[in-house]
Parts: sequence; C-alpha cells; structure tokens
Amino acid sequence: VQLQASGGGLVQAGDSLRLSCAASGRTSNSNSVGWFRQAPGKEREFVAAVFRNGGSTYYADSVKGRFTISRDNAKKTVYLQMNSLKPEDTAVYYCAVGERIILSSIRIPQAYDYWGQGTQVTVSS
Repeated sequence: VQLQASGGGLVQAGDSLRLSCAASGRTSNSNSVGWFRQAPGKEREFVAAVFRNGGSTYYADSVKGRFTISRDNAKKTVYLQMNSLKPEDTAVYYCAVGERIILSSIRIPQAYDYWGQGTQVTVSS
C-alpha cells in the first residue's frame, strides 16, 4: 500500500484546508485510516480516524468539532477537512492505513501498517 498525502499549506488562523490521502496498491475498503500530526520537538499525535468500512469516526479532543474525516472508497482517498484552524494546529500531517486495527488501538500510531510522506500545515496568527 502506498499513500500520498497532499493539501497542506500556509494559512491564517480561522481559515480552512482540506487534506487528501490517496491510496494505491493492495488496498481494502475494510482498512482503517488515520490522520496524525507531528509538530517540531513533539511526538506524533492522533488527529482523526475512520474505522474499517467508514461506519465510525474518531477525533482527538483538540480537533473535535473543527475537523472532519471522510473517505471515498471509489477514489481510494481519505480526506481531512480542517476548519477554524489555529496556530497550534501547525504540524506535518501524516495519513496512515491499518489492516487489522482493533478499535481500542485506533489512536495509537504503532497500530498502523503504512504511512504517507506527510504534508506541512502552517497556521499563522
């Protein structure tokens, strides 16, 4: 599975961005897909995930109500719509795919099998 993340950029606080994660190779609609982010000097943290066939979505408390994850199985693409962006959202954003994730591990980076290259999101105040 290969993942290509895109859509990052430099925006002002309050603006919106939509990140995309396009998958290729041996993909399955039953895979779980997550978005994580890593700011300089900090550990990679969970942002959002869609569990398996897309029936359930999960968010970090810090983005709940502002970010929305969705998937288009026909396009093999997962999106992260980010609204009301804040300077603290600045980070490199990574998408990841997990083939056998259980729900209790959905927020754990080590549970995912494949990772994209990351896309930079910078929010100025």
